[in-house]
Amino acid sequence: MIKVLVNGAFGRMGSEVVRMVAANPDLELAAGVDIHAEGRSLPGDKPVFADIAAALDAVTPDVVVDFTRPDVVMDSLRIILKKGVRAVVGTTGFTPERLAEVKELAEANNTAALIVPNFALGAVVMVKLAAEAAKYFKDVEIIEKHHDQKLDAPSGTAILTAQKICEVREAHKQGHPNERETLAGSRGGDIEGIRIHSLRLPGYVASQEVIFGSQGETLKIINDPVNRECYMPGVALACKKIGSCQGLVYGLDQILD
Repeated sequence: MIKVLVNGAFGRMGSEVVRMVAANPDLELAAGVDIHAEGRSLPGDKPVFADIAAALDAVTPDVVVDFTRPDVVMDSLRIILKKGVRAVVGTTGFTPERLAEVKELAEANNTAALIVPNFALGAVVMVKLAAEAAKYFKDVEIIEKHHDQKLDAPSGTAILTAQKICEVREAHKQGHPNERETLAGSRGGDIEGIRIHSLRLPGYVASQEVIFGSQGETLKIINDPVNRECYMPGVALACKKIGSCQGLVYGLDQILD
């Protein structure tokens, strides 16, 4: 049995993770951490702590699943990794500088951090297909759509998709060479010429379109999660596979067979 501590246990994703872990025969729900911990418990009367360090000392988990917020995740990871505990992270907002720090912490403490921009298996396939299509279509834009409570933009999945496309495509400016924005930001974010557009509206979970254009045709690759349950097989797999990982691992595709 793999003992799992859920950080952000009462959040949208954290609540789903708690239910999944409690029902999974290969995983044991050790405890939760949440700023709203007072007077609350988890399935099986498992405890909830307001402090991550206290939780780690009390239940000694094998892995912490973190679904918190971009503004607090690094503080949590510094504590988790320095205690030699492995971390599965679904929180987004990781810059190259943050990833470098996580890598250093994991290696220095002989542990592992698996950072996953998107746990949906369909999203993993979408990124792979986009990287393959980019070999044949040089012009591409990304539209990512999330619920209106998401704090960071663009999404980690959109950034990862652009990064994978950049590996097989030369950077170039798209659109008319003399185009101009009459309203700042209208053309979206820019990663090596790839434009990324972020929508934030009630009703969405986490959808993404990768749109390629060529002479006389377009190609669209779309991932449309219906609810947050679609992420749980990926989270469960990450909890089971991280025991054999070392250092920083970025992306669910890195642990798929």
